[in-house]
Amino acid sequence: MNDTYLTVFIAVTAGAVLLQAMVLVALYVSVRKSSAKMEALATEVREKALPTIATVQEFITEVRPKVDMVSTNVAESSVLVKNQLARFDATLTDVLDRTRLQVIRTDELLSRTLDRAEETSEMVHKTVVSPLRQINGLMAAISTGVEVFLGNRRRPRKNGMGVPQDEMFI
Repeated sequence: MNDTYLTVFIAVTAGAVLLQAMVLVALYVSVRKSSAKMEALATEVREKALPTIATVQEFITEVRPKVDMVSTNVAESSVLVKNQLARFDATLTDVLDRTRLQVIRTDELLSRTLDRAEETSEMVHKTVVSPLRQINGLMAAISTGVEVFLGNRRRPRKNGMGVPQDEMFI
C-alpha cells in the first residue's frame, strides 16, 4: 500500500509539475507577445514622438530669447509708463492747484469789485441823487410858490395818484 501511495503521490506530483510547466510556457508565450507589441509601440513612439519632441525643443530654444526680449521690453515699458503717469499726475495736480488759486483770486477780485460798485452806487446816491431830489423838490416848491403868487394856474389838474388823466392810457 505504501508503494501504491508512493506511485500515486509521484504521479500527482508529476502532473502538478507538468501543469506548472504548461503555465510557465503559456506565460512565456504571453510575455513574448506583449514584448513584441511593446517593442513595436516603442519603435512607433521613437519614430513619431521623438522628432516632434526634438522640434518642440528647437522651437523653444529659438523662441526663448524672443520671449525674454518681449518680457524685458514689457517690464521697461511698464516702468516708463509708470514714470510718465507719475509726472502726469504731478503736472495735473499742479494745474489743479493753480486753477484753484486762480478761482480764489477771481472770486476775491469779483467780490471786491462788487463791493466797490455797491459803495460807488451808495456814494452816487448820497452825493448826486439825494441833492438832485432836494433841488428838484425845492424848484417845484419855488415854481408852485411863484405860480400861486402870480395867480397863474397853468398846470393841469392831476388825478388822485398824481398822474394826469391823459397819461393814464398808454
